[in-house]
Amino acid sequence: MSDAQHNYSTAAIQAVFELQQKHQWEVARSGARERIARLRRLHDAVIRYRDDIEAAARADFGKPGIETVLSEIGPVTTEIRHAIRHLRSWMKPKRVSTPMFLTGTWSKILYEPKGVCLIISPWNFPFNLTFVPLVSAIAAGNCVILKPSEFTPHSSALMRKIVAECFPPEEVALFEGDVEVSQELLKLPFNHIFFTGSPAVGKIVMRAAADNLTSVTLELGGKSPVFVDENTDIDHAAAKVAWLKCMNAGQICIAPDYVLVHERVHDAFVEALVKKIHTFYGETEEARRQSPDYCRLVSQKHQARVASLFRDAVERGAKVHTGGGENISERFLDPAVITDVPDGAAIWEEEIFGPVLPVRPYKTLDEALAFVNARPRPLAIYIFSNDKRYTDKIHSGTRAGGGTVNDCGIHFYQPNMPFGGVNNSGIGGCHGEAGFLEFSNQRGVTWQNRIFPHSNMILPPYGSKISRLLGEAVVKWL
Repeated sequence: MSDAQHNYSTAAIQAVFELQQKHQWEVARSGARERIARLRRLHDAVIRYRDDIEAAARADFGKPGIETVLSEIGPVTTEIRHAIRHLRSWMKPKRVSTPMFLTGTWSKILYEPKGVCLIISPWNFPFNLTFVPLVSAIAAGNCVILKPSEFTPHSSALMRKIVAECFPPEEVALFEGDVEVSQELLKLPFNHIFFTGSPAVGKIVMRAAADNLTSVTLELGGKSPVFVDENTDIDHAAAKVAWLKCMNAGQICIAPDYVLVHERVHDAFVEALVKKIHTFYGETEEARRQSPDYCRLVSQKHQARVASLFRDAVERGAKVHTGGGENISERFLDPAVITDVPDGAAIWEEEIFGPVLPVRPYKTLDEALAFVNARPRPLAIYIFSNDKRYTDKIHSGTRAGGGTVNDCGIHFYQPNMPFGGVNNSGIGGCHGEAGFLEFSNQRGVTWQNRIFPHSNMILPPYGSKISRLLGEAVVKWL
């Protein structure tokens, strides 16, 4: 048995879990100063290993360095600095007002850690989606076990090294491995599970958590639509959609999945979209394949899945405006823009999670809203319009985890509001204070003033007078 296999045996997982169960109370008693020190260690390690993180992302994806900074390193360091800046105020017990019928008491909300937490992260942004929830868990005073994806081995190995340098295993530990490791971890009675991945696997995690009545945060995905108004800046909209759709080769949970554009500007938008892709990555397929700014799909299996969605649409009559070519050995898929996709195509039902973008015209906004609402609720909705009535109608007429107006994806970088999904696209939120609260139990405590023990009035035996008074009081309370 190899050292790695031995490290991830069932016995080793159980031993670390029991170690953290015993140690959780000491971590829970830590104050802001100790938690901030832990966060600083992680921050300094991420900065120290910046070159290695970029190298790992290149090895796993062929990802350009600047994209790794924007989508991996930057979000982690920003999240840490934001938590350090605000942690003392987040931890402070919150005094709440006292209703008249509880006069003589005072109440507070105490923020206590949930205990021992499991974070299962995906392969598309391994550092970002492992360390950002870890920041929240540490800020809230928890012990944590991390399980990154086996599909990005270079990134996972480096994260294991960073975690081992920053934390003792009784505080934070990381287990590499395949689905069997995840299955073993999900058998354990964690106090909270934070999972990022597909809705299908999210259901498995939720079922496993139910056996132990473990609370969950599910950061999932879905088909995030883009609405393009007829009076918007088409060139700007095309640039933003092309940028986020092609970042990480479309392997982003908040990537634009399809575009709904007013029929009057449909052709102009498609033309602008194709032009932006060629400007960003090259005029020809070969130039785009050689582009240092366009990464690869994570595996040949995933490439085959995305390519099959593209071929199915084309075989059903979809028109290809650019892209679709592939180099299987390099895991390269040329960014594709397609139109005239028939309703029966599989690409309308599955989250694409790759560089293929269908564009669909609409006549009325109601028609576009009906198309979106016929599908599960997405993680994000993007709107390009300068008309407040247009944006308000979309926001009130749909449900989504979040979104951006006149841009794509930047709401993810806003630490002062929660990021998460709804129903099929997720449960709970993360980032900033929302992440701290997700890993915290909000314990409400009321103190009774013994000098004014009015609550004795409700103790039995109940006489007719006190019953009448209480009855009248209850009516007033209602």
